[in-house]
Amino acid sequence: MVQDYSRRGFLTVLAAASAVPAWAAPPEISLRPHTRPSGLHKQAIPAAEALIHKAGLSGQIGFAVADTATGRVLESHGGAQGLPPASVTKSITALYALEKLGPSHRFRTRLITTGPVENGILKGDLVLAGGGDPTLDTDALADMARKLKAAGVREVRGQFQVWAGALPYIGKIDNNQPDHVGYNPSISGLALNFNRVHFEWRRSGQGWGVSMDARSAKYRPEVAIAKMAVQTRQLPVYTYESRGGTDHWTVASGALGNGGSRWLPVRRPDKYAGDVFRTLARAHGISLPKETIANTLPAGSTVVTQQSAVLRDILRLTLKYSTNLSAEMIGLAATQADGSKATSLLASGQAMTRWARDKLDMGQARFVDHSGLGDASRVTAADMVGALDTVVARQQLKPLLKPVILRHANGKPNTNHPLKVVAKTGTLNFASTLAGYVTATDGSELAFAIFTADQSKRSKLGKDDRERPKGSRSWIRKSKGLQQTLLERWGTLYSA
Repeated sequence: MVQDYSRRGFLTVLAAASAVPAWAAPPEISLRPHTRPSGLHKQAIPAAEALIHKAGLSGQIGFAVADTATGRVLESHGGAQGLPPASVTKSITALYALEKLGPSHRFRTRLITTGPVENGILKGDLVLAGGGDPTLDTDALADMARKLKAAGVREVRGQFQVWAGALPYIGKIDNNQPDHVGYNPSISGLALNFNRVHFEWRRSGQGWGVSMDARSAKYRPEVAIAKMAVQTRQLPVYTYESRGGTDHWTVASGALGNGGSRWLPVRRPDKYAGDVFRTLARAHGISLPKETIANTLPAGSTVVTQQSAVLRDILRLTLKYSTNLSAEMIGLAATQADGSKATSLLASGQAMTRWARDKLDMGQARFVDHSGLGDASRVTAADMVGALDTVVARQQLKPLLKPVILRHANGKPNTNHPLKVVAKTGTLNFASTLAGYVTATDGSELAFAIFTADQSKRSKLGKDDRERPKGSRSWIRKSKGLQQTLLERWGTLYSA
């Protein structure tokens, strides 16, 4: 009969044994200890409920984990509860785009001429035509200006037109966000520098010198489409108004200090790109009139084409840096490629919802956009794990996910942690998500999704409170701590 001893009982037996006189001769049987039963160390692993209690996290918690070798769900808690997926949404957007556009798809931005070029003079219009490239930057526009010069154009006698109709114009990704946050820009078929303008300030005498530019790795052209004024006040830090097609900003002097910078969103991306291209063309000796906006794409001859990287590489960066604009533009392009009319993010999100339910069996999913910034998207942990455990996700999405470095108890990164995690993170105010794959030391692979949200606290936030709401940072820290302890539980408990 096998008996279980408590630690106290074991020590009592050990003390009694120590009172027996030592043998004078070697024993007739070996005293080598018996091999401990395999998996004994797993008995000390805390239960998931204990980890949840220890985290002290308010709100709702849903998670699920499955063995990718068998597809068997190993553990679930609140897995059927729909919660905001935050930027984990971008994982589904990536799969959606890979199917509808293809991994080798490239976006093209073009310069089109509507008349002949004679002696360096274009006798017609020049059109800057966007093709939905979310990665176009000032360096790429400068290269297009250089190629236009090489094509023999020195002057344009007609109009300089800008066409951004490859995708619908959308004023903001999420109307509930503060006006000044750079992660919530406008959307159109022509984007530049992720539709953000760089605002910089420096103390100058009793005031400040300010600049608004479209900087990139090589260039810093100032822009006329966005203007900034410093006003003597403490709050609000920023105000915004659109006047005459120009973004007019003010900033509170009490918030500036001696100097600094930040990216602000652009609300007229078509005019922004046209403004910057005129400056770059002028630097190459090409005279252009002020840009006008074309509502339809003019017919003509393409003289310069700027190609993006392949979609697979764009998605890898989108997932790594969680770029909202890229996810939205790519998702809209995928919906259009499927033949659906994407007139809004909601309509395109609904198209992706139908696709996810059909292709990934995400029966409870509801997407209102492609980035996860919108409040109303809902996904269950069970549906997310099911999507991750599909062949297409393991083959196409998993290689695009970034490594997630787990941490020591003191919060510092533990680069030697035995568990290897690749996943997509997601963070909103009082919402934190993580979904991907964890590999144990024995090579066992698990697909997992962890969603946490305090819906009550989120619902009480005003628009101006959403950039740094009180208590959100500590709440997120607790959520991330729970994520790691759950991963460590699963990586130990479900390894061989």
